[in-house]
Amino acid sequence: QVQLVESGGGLVQAGGSLRLSCAASGSSIRFNYMSWYRQAPGKQRDLVATITSGGFTNYGDSVKGRFTISRDNAKNTVYLDMNSLKPEDTAVYYCKDRSSGSWGQGTQVTVSS
Repeated sequence: QVQLVESGGGLVQAGGSLRLSCAASGSSIRFNYMSWYRQAPGKQRDLVATITSGGFTNYGDSVKGRFTISRDNAKNTVYLDMNSLKPEDTAVYYCKDRSSGSWGQGTQVTVSS
C-alpha cells in the first residue's frame, strides 16, 4: 500500500510561488498516474493536474499556464510548482495515486490579496 505525504504549503501573497511535494513510501509510484487535487472550504474537491507514468501532463482550466506537475521517480516524489498565485487558489491540496487510490493528508495553501 502506498503512503503519500504532502509538504510545501504555506501563506503567500498574490503573484507569488510555491512548490508542493508529494513523497511516496511503501511502494514505487514509477508506473502510476499521479494527480493533485484541491478543496476550498465549503467546496468540492477538484482535480488540478495529472501526470502519467510516461510524463504526459494535463491541467484544470483554472491553473493552465500557471501550475506545473512533475515527477522524480528516483525520489518517488511528485511535485506541483505553482506560479502567479491568486487568492482563489487558496485550498487544501491533496496528492492522489490514481492507480492504488491512496490519498495524502493534504497541505494548506493560503494566498493573500
